[in-house]
Amino acid sequence: MLSVAIVGGLHADARRQAVERLLVDVPGAVALHHDLSTAVQGTVVRTVRDRTGIVSAGEAPLVNDCACCALREDLVPELERLAADGLTRLAIVELWDSVEPKAMAEVVASAGLHLTGVITAVDPALVLPYLGNGDDLADAGLAAAATDQRTVADTFARQLEYAPVLALADSEEADEEDRALLVQLHPTARQVPIGPVALPDPWGWESWFAGQDFTGRDFTGQEFAGREDETPRATDPGAALGTDRPDFEGSGRPGPAGQDAGDGHAGPEGRDAPRGRTAPAAPGPEGSDPAASEPAGPESVTPEPVGSALAELALAGFDVEAAAAAQHPACALLPAEADECGVSTLVWHRCRPFHPERLYAALEDLTCAAARSRGRFWLADRPDTLLHWDAAGGALCVESAGPWLASLPDAAWDMVPPVRRAAAALDWHPEHGDCCQHLVFTSPGLDRDGLELLLESCLLTDAEYAAGRPAWKRLPPAFDTLLEV
Repeated sequence: MLSVAIVGGLHADARRQAVERLLVDVPGAVALHHDLSTAVQGTVVRTVRDRTGIVSAGEAPLVNDCACCALREDLVPELERLAADGLTRLAIVELWDSVEPKAMAEVVASAGLHLTGVITAVDPALVLPYLGNGDDLADAGLAAAATDQRTVADTFARQLEYAPVLALADSEEADEEDRALLVQLHPTARQVPIGPVALPDPWGWESWFAGQDFTGRDFTGQEFAGREDETPRATDPGAALGTDRPDFEGSGRPGPAGQDAGDGHAGPEGRDAPRGRTAPAAPGPEGSDPAASEPAGPESVTPEPVGSALAELALAGFDVEAAAAAQHPACALLPAEADECGVSTLVWHRCRPFHPERLYAALEDLTCAAARSRGRFWLADRPDTLLHWDAAGGALCVESAGPWLASLPDAAWDMVPPVRRAAAALDWHPEHGDCCQHLVFTSPGLDRDGLELLLESCLLTDAEYAAGRPAWKRLPPAFDTLLEV
């Protein structure tokens, strides 16, 4: 059976090193790459290679003027072709820079292919500069479609937080603060050093593309589909993205709603449910993946052993549904409290709603208080709606994530996934159920005391709280613009 592993990340050099490491260490592996930078010419260029060089190449036309849509349409047939030939043990899908692994993992899994790993490649020295870069992807030349409104920071954050495995490039510029930040941003991830890999010409561009002309210009060895007039992408974030390490006490802006993001969830011990309900219990451990015992090679041939920890993790197995739940604001695990090497994570949990106007007035300061903040929150004028907080690069995305579980009728509970009920149990309050504030802020130099004071000032006062829900709903709806009402 063909195994499929996805390797993504905006850190292009680290990503290529991780792919090369897998090609070297997994016998029978090939790498499949779609270059979306050629979309301006109306096509996406696809290349398949093994450890010795290019195996095949072709073009896929844009779909609805969208390069990412073309990737979706072309990816599955190519993987099915590799599965049918019986010669490939592992297909490594190297995502183009700004493509997010969650969408591609779901495409692969929905096609019935055997997805065994999702990896994000990271240069630790570039984590903070990329999280602090609020530039639009379009301005950085990294948009996947004409309508792509994502920023560098929020795209990198989702790439980082979705993958259960982080492949770490060896970076002389990285210090202890960089590594502590990476651990606190994604504490459950397996961090695996890529190790030295010889990359004389990683995709064989110079030899294979000599004389080729897909775009009206000759290709060069700078980067796949790199044009002679194109500035090569650098590993220095200041050169690549036009930013230095950010000062998170500077100004920022609330960003548009509707950006796709993921976050987590962690809370105190469960409390009793209100009368007539039982607080949902956490599900038991998952059983082992039966596919893990199936042979990875064609037919009955015993595959050769793999040669690195990264290769083992690429073949270990991947649960798409669990990964999606880990990104949902109602049930995912957020980082815990931490303070190490100058990097802090503040977990702020309260069981009282925010006053909409006071919170809105504080958004700029809250958004810029940390390199990364995320979680769920509770607005007094929308007491039944779970709201998602997702901030990076000085911009904030706020969106509705549906109703709180406590707002649903008893009959609807059976339709709620068990993982959602289990997450609600962790924060259950006798009066409010799972309605709460649960926000996490992670950053070097975090002003914890000042941040807590600001957050507390945005909550309802005792008198406002005592007025009850009918009065809360009459408060001015300050978040209508952000929530696109």
